Amino acid sequence: MVILVDDVSFGATELFGGPIATPNFKALSEHGATYNNFHVNALCAPSRASLLTGYNDHQVGFGTITEAAAPYPGYNTILPPAVTPVAAVLKAGGYSTAAFGKWHNTPYWQANPTGPYDLWPTGRWGFEHFYGFLAAADSQYYPRLYRDRTPVETPQTPEQGYHFTTDITNNAINWLHTHDALEHDKPFFLYYATGATHEPHQVPHQWIEKYKGKFDQGWDVLRQQIFDRQKALGVIPANAKLTPRPAGLPAWDSLDPDQKKLVAHQMEVYAGFAEQTDHEIGRLLATIREEGQADNTLVLEIFGDNGGSAEGGPLGHDAKNADGTIPSVKERLKIANALGNEHYLNHYAAAWAWALTAPFQGTKQDASHLGGTTDPLVVSWPAHYPQAQGLRSQFSHLVDIAPTLYEAAHITPPTTTNSVAQWPLEGTSLLYTLEQPAAPSRHHIQYFATNGNRSIYADGWWAGILAQQTWEGPNGSAYLTQGQHDTHNWELYKLDDDYSQATNLAERYPEKLKELQALFNKEARRNQVDPLRPGIAGLYPVGAASGQKVFTYRSGTSRIDQWHAPHLSGGHYTLEADVDVPTQGGEGVIFADGGLNGGVTLFAQNHHLVYQANSNGYTVGKIRSNSPLNAGKHHIVVSVEPANTATSGAPTPHAKNLGWLTSHKPTPGNVTITLDGKASNTVHFANVTVQTSEMLDIGQDLGSAVSTDYTAPAAFSGTVEKLVVTDLQ
Repeated sequence: MVILVDDVSFGATELFGGPIATPNFKALSEHGATYNNFHVNALCAPSRASLLTGYNDHQVGFGTITEAAAPYPGYNTILPPAVTPVAAVLKAGGYSTAAFGKWHNTPYWQANPTGPYDLWPTGRWGFEHFYGFLAAADSQYYPRLYRDRTPVETPQTPEQGYHFTTDITNNAINWLHTHDALEHDKPFFLYYATGATHEPHQVPHQWIEKYKGKFDQGWDVLRQQIFDRQKALGVIPANAKLTPRPAGLPAWDSLDPDQKKLVAHQMEVYAGFAEQTDHEIGRLLATIREEGQADNTLVLEIFGDNGGSAEGGPLGHDAKNADGTIPSVKERLKIANALGNEHYLNHYAAAWAWALTAPFQGTKQDASHLGGTTDPLVVSWPAHYPQAQGLRSQFSHLVDIAPTLYEAAHITPPTTTNSVAQWPLEGTSLLYTLEQPAAPSRHHIQYFATNGNRSIYADGWWAGILAQQTWEGPNGSAYLTQGQHDTHNWELYKLDDDYSQATNLAERYPEKLKELQALFNKEARRNQVDPLRPGIAGLYPVGAASGQKVFTYRSGTSRIDQWHAPHLSGGHYTLEADVDVPTQGGEGVIFADGGLNGGVTLFAQNHHLVYQANSNGYTVGKIRSNSPLNAGKHHIVVSVEPANTATSGAPTPHAKNLGWLTSHKPTPGNVTITLDGKASNTVHFANVTVQTSEMLDIGQDLGSAVSTDYTAPAAFSGTVEKLVVTDLQ
């Protein structure tokens, strides 16, 4: 069983001196070994690719996230034929395989209901069953779920208690129970990867309440408190030093009282989110205990797929105005108690990620420092290593997980798959560390590279260069484009004597630095790292990005993802629908693109048509047909025209799907509804540049509702015989 939590700093959990209660993670450590020198890649999809294959991220095409795939071997997010993933190897070796939760390793052009499916979890990746979402992040209350290859709806609403982490745990438990009933003697491989604690930080209020007032001391004091506990617990060396707050992050005492109140509550929300995640993992672990499988199940729990995320920027983010601007702190405080619910896609302030990363420098996306590349690992296998408790400090990495599983299962990975010679694995098994706590590390060299930030480890030495801090980039993101240059200098550390990278030795040992720079260049060439900053490109244009201008739909077509849907935001387009209204009248949704945080919808209500736009949860335009929608067949035309297409804030088709990297000026526009040739009055919409937060549906509005005028799914009582969207730009 491999358990992976998302976006957690090294010092967040109580096991590693942090302020967040994680009793189940701690309990697991009491029956296994705790690793304080375990390394991840500095970004989520690259980490998952290494974990699930045993190869370096660029080797397998995952030098970046799937949404930012670029036309280079190290960044195309296409699994090479010379690689057989872990689940496929174990399945061939007689294991049942299942994955639950966040899956971020299917190319964006395949992530749709029609496939192709070869790079889905249940394709070449080797899992027989999958339940979860495919994207970098999703709502915890309205996730875009797939069961195997079929889009499905949540079994409950938020009001009924639905939460994604609970849902995937329920499904994983059901799978384990079924497997125990039908295949008790057959071994299994279960991969459980939460969407938590990636943004949006969404969790039921009772978990947040547990941390009320716990972070009023601020991030500077919190970081010192974590460091002191780490020393007392012995999870860091006694001679480790606490690295200082970097330039660009504000001192806690520089904030005004309202800012402190807001960001302290953001941290309360995050802490509750992380503790709830640990609780759900505890339910999963309790299941194997109940089934009598706990002692003989090898469990590896990695509490973070990269360092904590500083992508929230200096004051975090939560509410937005209808035009996309950020409200004042006083206005944000008015809604602060609602953070954690389905209405806000919130994220804490960047300095909290830094504080929780104690004692290291760096956060998520920083591949040049340990804070972006180090996370807690616990390995437990009581039946085979009953005396394996305590700390392990050997250098290790995600690529070591696959060899560990193979050695435990007594399986040799194939040398040839489908007549293609397979590359040798990059890592080394960690089982030796369970028997020999003080054994020398067998992992000698490891490079790291994310968005231009890069480093190299070699037998206790570390050299790295920071291209850009996460919070320095657009909207709190360090994504760089080709041609941008490094803004920092190379650094050098001797980790054997300097656990936290507190003393830069670059000037003292210039020859050693040159040696490691040359080694990085060698590893970069070998692993397809170049170009260091590939930029963001639509590698496989689909939908509007491919130049498609006309999209035709009919009743029953639903859950069309934004990559494959028409890109309506800020554009000049028409919707033409042929509908058949029953005798009792037409009610419900004809067309919906998006959800409660943004989108557009055409629906029938009280015998009239309504077209409505929602931007960041606000209605920014609404038009009602003059003519009634009576029984019978009708032809409907909705025309949307930006007021000034020359200066429209519409994003490019590819950038639209990377909304956290882009910002767009609101674009006003004019909308007209024509019913059977009779035009309504034209209505001015304040903004036709709206970010669609969910999927496109015909004849219903699945997920959350775009409009508060109806309750999802609000299925149309008639028939949508045909609906054509035409891009007129």
